[in-house]
Amino acid sequence: MEIMHVNGKNAGEIMLYALSTCVWCRRTRKLLDELGVGYDYVYVDLLDENEQAVARKLMRKWNPSASFPTIVKDNKFCIVGYNPEEIKQKIK
Repeated sequence: MEIMHVNGKNAGEIMLYALSTCVWCRRTRKLLDELGVGYDYVYVDLLDENEQAVARKLMRKWNPSASFPTIVKDNKFCIVGYNPEEIKQKIK
């Protein structure tokens, strides 16, 4: 599975599961960029079928509905959907 990395200040381990066609996913990436934090992301829809299954299984651990965007922080909690206030509060 190809996971992309964006350099920035260390705010812990941040993993974003997104879709390449999702406006809310793009807004979430833009917000993370504006916050200047480093993070990893994967566009699940661009993965092959087997990799998509693996990514969705990982997502469901945190977000049973496997909806997008899903941010997992430090393997401790997740933020589901585009929620700027929660993202700013929990990712600094």
